[in-house]
Amino acid sequence: MKPHILQSKTDHSAALDRVASLMDAPVGSPEEAELELWALLIENYESKHAPIPPPDPIEAIRFRMDQLGLSASDLSAYIPSKSKISEVLNRKRPLSLSMIRALQSGLGISADILVQETQAGYGTLKDDI
Repeated sequence: MKPHILQSKTDHSAALDRVASLMDAPVGSPEEAELELWALLIENYESKHAPIPPPDPIEAIRFRMDQLGLSASDLSAYIPSKSKISEVLNRKRPLSLSMIRALQSGLGISADILVQETQAGYGTLKDDI
């Protein structure tokens, strides 16, 4: 099977099978180059036909906290008060621009993820009324 632009589920399935057969290709071999080409073709097809939606901002924060072994109180370096940290993590307060900037630079979470609306939305705060 020669590498080609994938245009159907059948093409995609066959490409995945081909990649599986090339997984043990020796480094620097023509088979390794073919493997890389198939991987790009598969990635291109999947990005068009099965895109992965960006993660929820709060889930991204929680995931990063877990990766770094941080607790909610450790977020005080990025969010000014314990009550705001709690409100943000419990989806009762949206992230402010300054919080987004601090979390992006401090935790390395993409601003593109942090600026999205959370999947669950936000509750009403007295300050927002």
